[in-house]
Amino acid sequence: MTIEATAGPGELITAEPDVAHEAVPDVAHHAVPDVAHGAGVTTLGPVPIGVRLREGGIIEVALPANEEIEGPEARVAGAAVRALANGRRVPVLLVITGVVGVSVEARHVYSTSIAASAFALVGESPVDRVIAHYLLRSKTETIPAQFFLSEAEAIDWLGQYTSEH
Repeated sequence: MTIEATAGPGELITAEPDVAHEAVPDVAHHAVPDVAHGAGVTTLGPVPIGVRLREGGIIEVALPANEEIEGPEARVAGAAVRALANGRRVPVLLVITGVVGVSVEARHVYSTSIAASAFALVGESPVDRVIAHYLLRSKTETIPAQFFLSEAEAIDWLGQYTSEH
Protein backbone atom coordinates (compact mmCIF):
# COMPACT_ATOMS: atom_id res chain seq x y z
CA MET A 1 0.00 0.00 0.00
CA THR A 2 1.18 3.54 -0.74
CA ILE A 3 -0.15 6.63 0.95
CA GLU A 4 0.56 9.91 -0.75
CA ALA A 5 0.71 11.94 2.43
CA THR A 6 1.11 15.58 1.61
CA ALA A 7 0.28 18.55 3.72
CA GLY A 8 -0.34 22.19 3.69
CA PRO A 9 -2.12 24.55 6.05
CA GLY A 10 -5.34 23.47 7.87
CA GLU A 11 -5.42 19.76 7.17
CA LEU A 12 -6.94 17.18 9.48
CA ILE A 13 -5.32 13.81 9.92
CA THR A 14 -7.91 11.08 10.26
CA ALA A 15 -5.86 8.00 9.51
CA GLU A 16 -5.42 6.62 13.02
CA PRO A 17 -7.28 6.91 16.31
CA ASP A 18 -4.58 8.68 18.36
CA VAL A 19 -4.13 11.43 15.74
CA ALA A 20 -7.69 11.57 14.44
CA HIS A 21 -8.25 15.07 15.78
CA GLU A 22 -4.75 16.43 15.23
CA ALA A 23 -4.93 19.50 13.02
CA VAL A 24 -2.20 20.63 10.70
CA PRO A 25 -2.61 24.40 10.36
CA ASP A 26 -3.99 26.01 7.19
CA VAL A 27 -4.50 23.18 4.65
CA ALA A 28 -7.66 22.21 2.83
CA HIS A 29 -8.78 18.69 3.77
CA HIS A 30 -8.85 16.08 1.01
CA ALA A 31 -10.21 12.54 1.09
CA VAL A 32 -8.31 10.43 3.60
CA PRO A 33 -8.64 6.64 3.45
CA ASP A 34 -8.53 4.34 6.45
CA VAL A 35 -4.74 4.09 6.48
CA ALA A 36 -4.60 1.73 9.44
CA HIS A 37 -6.55 -0.85 7.47
CA GLY A 38 -4.67 -0.52 4.18
CA ALA A 39 -7.22 1.32 2.09
CA GLY A 40 -6.17 3.32 -0.94
CA VAL A 41 -3.97 6.31 -1.62
CA THR A 42 -4.21 9.71 0.05
CA THR A 43 -3.20 13.08 -1.29
CA LEU A 44 -3.30 15.67 1.47
CA GLY A 45 -1.72 18.80 0.06
CA PRO A 46 0.84 20.41 -2.23
CA VAL A 47 4.02 18.39 -1.47
CA PRO A 48 3.57 14.61 -1.88
CA ILE A 49 5.45 12.44 0.60
CA GLY A 50 5.01 8.77 -0.25
CA VAL A 51 4.59 6.43 2.71
CA ARG A 52 4.25 2.68 2.27
CA LEU A 53 4.73 -0.57 4.12
CA ARG A 54 7.35 -2.68 2.35
CA GLU A 55 7.73 -6.41 2.45
CA GLY A 56 9.65 -7.39 5.58
CA GLY A 57 7.91 -4.88 7.84
CA ILE A 58 9.93 -1.80 6.79
CA ILE A 59 8.09 1.48 6.31
CA GLU A 60 9.38 3.59 3.42
CA VAL A 61 9.02 7.36 3.47
CA ALA A 62 9.94 8.91 0.11
CA LEU A 63 10.48 12.65 0.26
CA PRO A 64 9.85 14.47 -3.03
CA ALA A 65 12.83 15.64 -5.04
CA ASN A 66 13.27 19.36 -5.67
CA GLU A 67 11.19 20.29 -2.61
CA GLU A 68 11.83 21.81 0.82
CA ILE A 69 10.18 19.65 3.49
CA GLU A 70 8.35 21.71 6.09
CA GLY A 71 6.76 20.80 9.42
CA PRO A 72 3.18 20.27 8.19
CA GLU A 73 4.30 17.75 5.54
CA ALA A 74 6.48 15.96 8.06
CA ARG A 75 3.62 15.74 10.59
CA VAL A 76 1.26 14.23 8.01
CA ALA A 77 3.90 11.69 6.94
CA GLY A 78 4.60 10.94 10.61
CA ALA A 79 0.91 10.24 11.20
CA ALA A 80 0.88 7.87 8.22
CA VAL A 81 3.96 6.07 9.60
CA ARG A 82 2.32 5.71 13.02
CA ALA A 83 -0.84 4.35 11.39
CA LEU A 84 1.11 1.75 9.43
CA ALA A 85 3.23 0.86 12.48
CA ASN A 86 0.01 0.16 14.37
CA GLY A 87 1.52 0.68 17.83
CA ARG A 88 4.80 -1.12 17.09
CA ARG A 89 8.29 0.28 16.63
CA VAL A 90 9.39 -0.47 13.07
CA PRO A 91 12.41 0.26 10.86
CA VAL A 92 11.99 3.26 8.56
CA LEU A 93 13.64 3.76 5.18
CA LEU A 94 13.79 7.51 4.51
CA VAL A 95 14.51 8.28 0.84
CA ILE A 96 15.87 11.82 0.57
CA THR A 97 17.27 11.77 -2.98
CA GLY A 98 17.05 15.24 -4.50
CA VAL A 99 15.39 16.95 -1.53
CA VAL A 100 16.27 20.65 -1.46
CA GLY A 101 16.08 21.05 2.30
CA VAL A 102 14.39 20.10 5.55
CA SER A 103 13.08 22.72 7.96
CA VAL A 104 13.95 22.76 11.65
CA GLU A 105 10.34 21.80 12.44
CA ALA A 106 10.41 18.84 10.03
CA ARG A 107 13.74 17.75 11.51
CA HIS A 108 12.15 17.84 14.96
CA VAL A 109 9.31 15.58 13.75
CA TYR A 110 11.91 13.13 12.44
CA SER A 111 14.00 13.16 15.62
CA THR A 112 11.06 12.59 17.94
CA SER A 113 9.52 9.66 16.09
CA ILE A 114 7.86 7.21 18.45
CA ALA A 115 7.25 4.58 15.78
CA ALA A 116 10.78 4.09 14.45
CA SER A 117 13.08 1.34 15.71
CA ALA A 118 15.79 2.51 13.26
CA PHE A 119 16.23 4.97 10.38
CA ALA A 120 18.12 4.28 7.16
CA LEU A 121 18.47 7.42 5.05
CA VAL A 122 19.12 6.91 1.35
CA GLY A 123 20.43 9.51 -1.07
CA GLU A 124 22.65 9.83 -4.12
CA SER A 125 24.41 13.20 -4.10
CA PRO A 126 26.69 15.19 -1.82
CA VAL A 127 23.70 17.45 -1.07
CA ASP A 128 21.68 14.39 0.00
CA ARG A 129 24.53 13.41 2.32
CA VAL A 130 24.57 16.89 3.89
CA ILE A 131 20.80 16.77 4.45
CA ALA A 132 21.11 13.26 5.92
CA HIS A 133 23.80 14.41 8.34
CA TYR A 134 21.61 17.37 9.32
CA LEU A 135 18.81 14.89 10.12
CA LEU A 136 21.14 12.39 11.80
CA ARG A 137 22.55 15.11 14.02
CA SER A 138 19.08 15.58 15.52
CA LYS A 139 18.17 11.96 16.15
CA THR A 140 17.76 10.63 19.63
CA GLU A 141 20.54 8.35 20.80
CA THR A 142 18.07 5.49 21.30
CA ILE A 143 17.18 5.21 17.61
CA PRO A 144 19.96 3.83 15.37
CA ALA A 145 20.31 5.75 12.12
CA GLN A 146 22.68 5.64 9.17
CA PHE A 147 23.08 7.16 5.70
CA PHE A 148 23.39 4.92 2.61
CA LEU A 149 24.04 5.50 -1.07
CA SER A 150 22.34 2.18 -1.89
CA GLU A 151 18.72 1.30 -1.10
CA ALA A 152 19.63 -2.40 -1.08
CA GLU A 153 22.32 -1.82 1.57
CA ALA A 154 19.89 0.30 3.62
CA ILE A 155 17.22 -2.44 3.49
CA ASP A 156 19.81 -5.04 4.48
CA TRP A 157 20.95 -2.93 7.45
CA LEU A 158 17.34 -2.29 8.55
CA GLY A 159 16.69 -6.04 8.55
CA GLN A 160 18.32 -6.36 11.96
CA TYR A 161 15.66 -4.03 13.41
CA THR A 162 12.55 -5.81 12.10
CA SER A 163 10.46 -7.93 14.38
CA GLU A 164 10.41 -10.51 11.57
CA HIS A 165 14.22 -10.84 11.61
